[in-house]
Amino acid sequence: MGMTISQKILAAHAGREYVEAGELINCKLDLVLGNDVTAPVAISEFDKLGLKEVFDKERVALVPDHFTPNKDIKSAEQAKIVREFARDYGIKNYFEIGRMGIEHCLLPEQGLVGPGDLVIGADSHTCTYGALGAFATGVGSTDMAAGMATGEAWFKVPESLKFVYYGQTPPFVGGKDFILHAIGDIGVDGARYMSMEFTGEAISNLSIDNRFSMANMAIEAGGKNGIIAPDDITLAYVKGRAQRPYTVYQSDNDAVYANVFEYDVAKMEPLVAFPHLPENTRPVSEAVHVMLDQVVIGSCTNGRIEDLETAAQILKGHKVHPELRVIIFPGTQNIYLEALRKGYIETFVEAGAVISTPTCGPCLGGHMGILAKGEKALATTNRNFVGRMGHPESEVYLCNPAVAAASAIKGRITAPWEIK
Repeated sequence: MGMTISQKILAAHAGREYVEAGELINCKLDLVLGNDVTAPVAISEFDKLGLKEVFDKERVALVPDHFTPNKDIKSAEQAKIVREFARDYGIKNYFEIGRMGIEHCLLPEQGLVGPGDLVIGADSHTCTYGALGAFATGVGSTDMAAGMATGEAWFKVPESLKFVYYGQTPPFVGGKDFILHAIGDIGVDGARYMSMEFTGEAISNLSIDNRFSMANMAIEAGGKNGIIAPDDITLAYVKGRAQRPYTVYQSDNDAVYANVFEYDVAKMEPLVAFPHLPENTRPVSEAVHVMLDQVVIGSCTNGRIEDLETAAQILKGHKVHPELRVIIFPGTQNIYLEALRKGYIETFVEAGAVISTPTCGPCLGGHMGILAKGEKALATTNRNFVGRMGHPESEVYLCNPAVAAASAIKGRITAPWEIK
């Protein structure tokens, strides 16, 4: 019996030739990740073990990105714990303000994740790295501590779901819409503890930035991981970046899937997820009545250079609606710099948007762009739960960068083709 790409990666890291869905296995890890929210808890647990060193100083990554630059004394103390741990244990991949970025944009950019890797991170959106053909998944801080100590973690081998996307992708539709379509179809728990494998001709034609958006939101369907088998687009991205040798895996033709979903992307239009769940999706043409107070462009979902390029193309020559606030978060310092060199930052400022240092910012309602009672925000982020961006009686709508930029101009949710 054949194996899926996820099974193959887990089997290789468990020292096995074959693993079956449902098995409990112990695997060697390629990378362990933590941030300024989750790492302090893991560090506390690590200290309780009385260890003098981590399993590998080059395979632990610490990225303070949620409340940085620090928003208050508590967040400053959290960041200090991470900073001092990185210094005391000689952690090579520690990224301080000015050299950092949003973790799930930063680690692929820095070549710390490659095809075939097995990665755990104390952040639910660690599944982003599946865009490179890695098995990457979020864990709790205690599992992170154990991973830092031993370089190993246990897994229950997940069943796999296959999502096949075919057809010609229409204008203004991208990876964000592909994944929102799937989540809207199966629900926020439709892939609970399952691997979501994305394939088909539309995926083959999808840029790496759009693939990151898709894998990033696998967790929003309850997925254990999201994954796309490496191809020439993947290898072009990792070439010259990868800091370690990598292995390319593909699913076998006779691999077993719990279910297969097929979508004709030619019939799609940009989607908007209404409050208060990512599954509550509607075509943008059915959402144009929603008035807005704030638009957010960025995050680990859509803060990459292609996302900023899309937004800049629509905003160029236009002004942000006078009753609207627009906040833009480049995913990393390098993305910020590239956007600056290409003139996107100038376009944003001239339009009336504000540009922030790379940080998770308002995505989790933690820092900058907090919503007041009754306010509505449209965001290229990944979650719109109750109170996600601030007051529990505020509302968050999710969309792709083209819809966000168009809406910034009109002051309401807007289809991109309305902007001339």
